[in-house]
Amino acid sequence: MGSFLMPKSEVYMKQESTVDLLLDVDQRPSAGKGILLSFQHVFAMFGATILVPLILGMPVSVALFASGVGTLIYMISTGFKVPVYLGSSFAFITAMSLAMKEMGGDVSAAQTGVILTGLVYVLVAAGVRFAGTKWIDKLLPPIIIGPMIIVIGLGLAGSAVTNAGLVADGNWKNALVAVVTFLIAAFINTKGKGFLRIIPFLFAIIGGYLFALTLGLVDFTPVLKANWFEIPGFYLPFSTGGAFKEYNLYFGPETIAILPIAIVTISEHIGDHTVLGQICGRQFLKEPGLHRTLLGDGIATSVSAFLGGPANTTYGENTGVIGMTRIASVSVIRNAAFIAIALSFLGKFTALISTIPNAVLGGMSILLYGVIASNGLKVLIKERVDFSQMRNLIIASAMLVLGLGGAILKLGPVTLSGTALSAMTGIILNLILPYENKD
Repeated sequence: MGSFLMPKSEVYMKQESTVDLLLDVDQRPSAGKGILLSFQHVFAMFGATILVPLILGMPVSVALFASGVGTLIYMISTGFKVPVYLGSSFAFITAMSLAMKEMGGDVSAAQTGVILTGLVYVLVAAGVRFAGTKWIDKLLPPIIIGPMIIVIGLGLAGSAVTNAGLVADGNWKNALVAVVTFLIAAFINTKGKGFLRIIPFLFAIIGGYLFALTLGLVDFTPVLKANWFEIPGFYLPFSTGGAFKEYNLYFGPETIAILPIAIVTISEHIGDHTVLGQICGRQFLKEPGLHRTLLGDGIATSVSAFLGGPANTTYGENTGVIGMTRIASVSVIRNAAFIAIALSFLGKFTALISTIPNAVLGGMSILLYGVIASNGLKVLIKERVDFSQMRNLIIASAMLVLGLGGAILKLGPVTLSGTALSAMTGIILNLILPYENKD
């Protein structure tokens, strides 16, 4: 295992960053500033991380615990060289829900399926380790990377707008809270001085929350009902004498049907690391290497499912925070993981964070997802992609329309949509379409 994890070089592979970083990957803020920056990342991932278990009927505390542990596993695997936070994955919701339904509500097939999917990541990582990464440049040139980043950012725009209440049947109070939250972040990010400017997200969340409180949009009932200290409600595949709920490892067809989802999530994994690499000015897919990032993500996913939680995945929300604050410090993300683990045991605090209205998260998401998409435009401009070449225009057009248009392709138990479908389409077109001869 040691040789598998050994990097080919101890020196970061650099590329030009799309963001002028205040703190680089291997730099650390002061202790006081670091804690605030870490809490900012906790707030960024919290909404989506707890939403997945709520949809699947899983304990929120387990998902929160697993996200923190999973992030630490990932960091160990990558040698603490990549500022990635892992949270609950939405890609498995449909497959896991179907497995539970077919098993009469039993989670055995769903949890076993996700455990095995994590192991698929590990096998793919081993293949990448021995096959090298030169194929990455061939499959992912700037004409693929740019639109992929745009799709990753804008693909989440619908949920941001809905949470913000900016829809036909939306509540004006929610819309107002979202606008106020957005403006606080925008003004702090552009007019703020010193440390204030690097934590606009945290101040915007607090400001938006207080404003929502004055409009009666905050319900403290969950806080009043929660205990101060609660052990996460783990589900485990062995007997615990009644201490925790149990499930059985199950290897039937309901389980196997979940495995092809790995095709989708591995594509998203590559896309997310590409986005982050552009922001940080690092080629993370080459150093520490795709094999190590996949290994960490895969083990984290298997561990989460083993404990009764959902699959883990890299989080665009936290990438957006890095792009907006220009703080790429791995230590900040690491401490956010420890905070998430601690919060999973603090019932009242977890309940308090869960009272943050969707409108506040929506207002922030508009900015965060926009930052991600804008970095895609920066890639196309920086790399001087030639759109007078019709092939490039066709590739970008197909990727953007399929990725943002809600296109879905069902291939047996596998459903391709969004980033995965867009990326695969772009890769295929880039390989088969010829360049124009301008002579």
